Amino acid sequence: MAEFICPYCRKPIYDEDALLCLYCGESLKRPVGFMGKLKYPKPKAIIIAIVALVLISFIILMLR
Repeated sequence: MAEFICPYCRKPIYDEDALLCLYCGESLKRPVGFMGKLKYPKPKAIIIAIVALVLISFIILMLR
């Protein structure tokens, strides 16, 4: 089991999956990873996907 030190309170965290400190509740500033990015996408990515979908729909409508 790996030990991780909280950057705020400097206490050791032994949970490998923890994103928040067990003692102070602050973020451990760990990378989220690929599956985390799929599960919790950023709002910017959602907005870009919606705009792209609207543009593609408009182009398809105009080509008819």
